[in-house]
Amino acid sequence: MPTIKIVFLDIDGTILQPNDTIEESTKTAIAQLKRKGIDVFLATGRPLHEITDIGDELSITSYIAYNGAFAIHEGKTLFNEPLPPSLVDHLLTITEENNFDIVLYSQKNNLFTSMESELVKEFIKTFHLRKNRIYDRSMKEVILGSSIITNEEHAEKKFERIDEIHLSAINVEGMKNCRDVIRKKVNKGVAVNAVLAALQLSPQQAVAFGDGMNDKEMLSAVGYGFAMGNAHPDLFSYAKYKTTDVEDSGVFNGLKSIGLVE
Repeated sequence: MPTIKIVFLDIDGTILQPNDTIEESTKTAIAQLKRKGIDVFLATGRPLHEITDIGDELSITSYIAYNGAFAIHEGKTLFNEPLPPSLVDHLLTITEENNFDIVLYSQKNNLFTSMESELVKEFIKTFHLRKNRIYDRSMKEVILGSSIITNEEHAEKKFERIDEIHLSAINVEGMKNCRDVIRKKVNKGVAVNAVLAALQLSPQQAVAFGDGMNDKEMLSAVGYGFAMGNAHPDLFSYAKYKTTDVEDSGVFNGLKSIGLVE
């Protein structure tokens, strides 16, 4: 078995339980990894400005955020790929045509076209979004990620005419009809590859854990990809390994199974 040098951890449904807490076993596992000198990244669809408190709790300072559009390792930016402004305009047009809500994430803020609907208010509450503003078109060149906020079951079909993206269901209770916008050329897997290249590591030296379909590229990009027991059913085919649920020491048990924690 190659020497593992890096571990990528999704947040929602992977380290963060439905009650917004992190299991002690997960904290123990991360502490053991860090004592061994293994790099630990949080890799999430969330914006960077909303997750550093989780990183602080776990003594993690390296992140992949915005579903892979931005990666930073101990303060050094390794990857930064905003959405093309034309794509931002296209997303806004389709959401307006279909009466969907949308949030666009910049480096500093969560930018909503409206914050009036009950679903948007619930989205903000569910993900503890604090830095919220109303979007205006002067901001379209600094957008790193986006989520479609809707209760419509097959909202992704409305976006099929945009070839460069696909929509991924958010695997969080109450938000499962909402969708993350995933670019084909910019996603968690692309960011993982950029991080590995920058740190001169091979995929076989990397481990990743995830539970949502926005994790499929990341799990495929590493030598040891783990799907959580509570993962979206379609994710398992992209993972080499399966572990237990987020509420049943999934991260710890997965790492233990390959000898990284005890």
